[in-house]
Amino acid sequence: MTDRHLHLDRLAVLCLVGCSAVWGLNQAAVKVALSDFPPLAQAGLRSLGAALLLALWARWRRLPVAPTRETLWPSLLTGLLFAAEFGVYFSGLQYTSASRMVVFVYLSPFVVALGMPLIAPGERLGRGQMAGLLLAFAGVAGAFSESGHGGPHQLLGDAMGVLGAVLWGGTTLAIRATALSRASAEQTLMSQLAVSAVALLAASAWRGEAWPAQIHALSWAALGFQTVIVTFASYLLWFWLMRHYPATKISAFTLLTPVFGLLAGVLLLGEPATPRILLALAAVAVGIALVSRPAPAAPSSSVPS
Repeated sequence: MTDRHLHLDRLAVLCLVGCSAVWGLNQAAVKVALSDFPPLAQAGLRSLGAALLLALWARWRRLPVAPTRETLWPSLLTGLLFAAEFGVYFSGLQYTSASRMVVFVYLSPFVVALGMPLIAPGERLGRGQMAGLLLAFAGVAGAFSESGHGGPHQLLGDAMGVLGAVLWGGTTLAIRATALSRASAEQTLMSQLAVSAVALLAASAWRGEAWPAQIHALSWAALGFQTVIVTFASYLLWFWLMRHYPATKISAFTLLTPVFGLLAGVLLLGEPATPRILLALAAVAVGIALVSRPAPAAPSSSVPS
């Protein structure tokens, strides 16, 4: 049986903060690699590379990763949602800035919070937790409101970010609503990677994405970081967390990701740490603390429902 916790413990919090930090750095890595790798091909290659790493990991640990009869159709569904999410996200980065894109993509926790009560009523957020989610997102949106105006296609890129958030949230809900919620993290991740690698590379070929004559070492390094650290290691950890902890609460922690992206710009690129950024960090921290608190127990009734 799945060992599912009702609340986040210290281990879960540490893992989620680590994932958010890695994903914050990933925004820059995607943008760097886009200078050489076309968007759909880049997303497909990182899924393919991570799938190969996962297959080696599973073989070393003698873990099954092939879908069972019970998980076959859910694997195809969630794999296609996963492919669509990253296809839209990577393509949208051609039209809008990474800082704007990340705000829209991280609407995903709201999609999960709205849909999860239909799947698992026990994971419904209380009023205080929902207020925390809104506060955390307000902090993120406020931090990025300093960004300047983009080009004429910025609205298209922003809309693709919103669509990416819906697809990400839909993937989380589909996993929790199907037999994949009882599958191992390795099986769940392999279904995402294998299906998305085929779908994204096929879409890249169909669109006739152009490849440069020479790919720079920095682009290879950015793709390697995405493949090994992000898509293999952090996603494997993420699916393990989804199997053992409430999806609504772990999804709220993803709002740390854009803040970590901002901090990476401050520490690595020498960008200024403005008061608005520091205020955003405080708002996200307080908001996530509210979401992580157990909801007040409903008063017991002696009359059976």
